[in-house]
Amino acid sequence: MMKTIGYATDSPTSALEPFNFERRDPRPEDVVIDILYCGICHSDIHSARNEWGWTQYPFVPGHEIVGRVSAVGDKVGQFKPGDLVGVGCLVDSCRHCESCEEGLEQYCENGFTGTYGGEDKIGGTPHPFTFGGYSNQITVDERFVLRIPENLDPAAAAPLLCAGITTYSPLRHWKVGPGQKVGVIGLGGLGHMGVKFAHAMGAHVVMITTSPEKGADAQKLGADEVLLSTDEVAMQAAQNSFDFLLNTIPVGHNVDPYMALLKRDTTMVIVGAVEALTRVDGIPFIFRRRSLAGSLIGGLPETQEMLDFCGEHDITCDIETIVIKDVNTAYDRTVKGDVKYRFVIDMASLQPEAA
Repeated sequence: MMKTIGYATDSPTSALEPFNFERRDPRPEDVVIDILYCGICHSDIHSARNEWGWTQYPFVPGHEIVGRVSAVGDKVGQFKPGDLVGVGCLVDSCRHCESCEEGLEQYCENGFTGTYGGEDKIGGTPHPFTFGGYSNQITVDERFVLRIPENLDPAAAAPLLCAGITTYSPLRHWKVGPGQKVGVIGLGGLGHMGVKFAHAMGAHVVMITTSPEKGADAQKLGADEVLLSTDEVAMQAAQNSFDFLLNTIPVGHNVDPYMALLKRDTTMVIVGAVEALTRVDGIPFIFRRRSLAGSLIGGLPETQEMLDFCGEHDITCDIETIVIKDVNTAYDRTVKGDVKYRFVIDMASLQPEAA
């Protein structure tokens, strides 16, 4: 087994601290990655603090991983040492259900293995669950490794592995493109990527926000218009005018005012709220045959497509880079919304003596 250093927490109320553990030695299908950068996702915080009720400790977060290949197994054909690669939210799945066979591993009917906190079906370590990317290295089956375009800033590319694909996947699935008016609701880690992607896809992009300041930021990111959801007159005037809505609001909320913005036979997709919506009335759906849908991340083929799209259009996340000893402060700032728009840990700051 490979000695590994990282940062972990031992309980819902403990800080993240240096932690020594072991990764499995590479199997014939495995890729060993020296981690350069790892993004901080809000899911890391929910999980570290056991706010969803499933966390096992010790717990190493991190599923927005970018690094360089340091070794490969004998049967690996796609990667070689030195390649710039990424690992996102999953490191395994059943591989044989209908969803997996269609390249939609995120919807694996038997449950995918999360990059952290998942049941380790491969084994080879003392721990029955997976450890994430707040560490100096990781071993992953090549099927779940992605190629990062070399023209992208590797630090700013890290959040593409979660925030990027979370917003790209629904835009692609619902065929967003030129001639469409697309609303992105909420400007944060997800919303700022939704604006960038919808703009690059050729849509007319409207940032829908409660904050004029965020509206100004959204226009710098590529939004064509800003609609203040607190302006009842403007919201009324915008009813029945949108072809698609990407809703990134991270908490429960009343969806009715947003549903009223949609044209007939169009869709709003929820990607942010992982708690109960506070109000959903049937009339906005029935009288315009509108749809409300949800979307997770993407499968491995779509995630690679997204990364290639980013390479072609020079799209990355807006980030603030930190050293790993500041990770607990970054967690608190993320919860307060005090970041534009993702924190990324520079793993060069993770020294062996720290653990």
